[in-house]
Amino acid sequence: MTTHADLGLDLDVRDTDAVADRRDQLVAAVRDHAGALAYQLAKLQGGDYGRQELSTPGGSWTVKHEAGELEFLLFSPKSGSDVYVISTKQPPEPADLATALDDYANFVAAWNEWVESLSGVLDGVSAEFPEPASTDGIVAERDRVLDRVREACSVMAGEIYRYEGDDYGTFTARVDGDRWELKWDEGAVSYLRVGGSGGLYLLSQYEAPSAADVREYADSFRGFVAAYNEFVDELESDLAAVEV
Repeated sequence: MTTHADLGLDLDVRDTDAVADRRDQLVAAVRDHAGALAYQLAKLQGGDYGRQELSTPGGSWTVKHEAGELEFLLFSPKSGSDVYVISTKQPPEPADLATALDDYANFVAAWNEWVESLSGVLDGVSAEFPEPASTDGIVAERDRVLDRVREACSVMAGEIYRYEGDDYGTFTARVDGDRWELKWDEGAVSYLRVGGSGGLYLLSQYEAPSAADVREYADSFRGFVAAYNEFVDELESDLAAVEV
């Protein structure tokens, strides 16, 4: 068996455990200390994610949190490479950590100075605000018109369904340059749309249109009903006409 001595080597290989252990102790201490800072930052910013960058004599520091937990602490020295003092990946090199920790106290001082600069920023800001106006009257008027539109469309949908005999279908007409489309589903109104596939839904299974849109198209709806009645007259059948 060949030994170091046989090869003429008399080398003492140093153990890195002590250095790694000391590095890990320091990183753990910084994680605890900067973790409290990250929690304060999360409370201030109020979001699930956030970061803050602060300048120091040695460079700049960036602290990032996720849901109040420290995600990383980055030191960007004025010369040299960035050092992730705290990260979700591997710990920093001992020499890099030493460089960063030389400036860490400056980072904490910069943090305290930044927080102090925010102190009193809301002093004198009044929390007395005007009472917001109610939209109840506008909504009631909009719903009154839409209820009448729905009633008329329900008659049209039922009559066309009875005549056509199909479970699904549409009745379309052009009024004042706009394409109107009434879709029925087994005799019930599915939607009433103005302006083609990208147009406005006056009636739908989702949200109601604005009061301004209802006002804009209320008069034109009479033309749509008139177009339906002309359709009925041309069929010379027993489909019921609708009046608005």
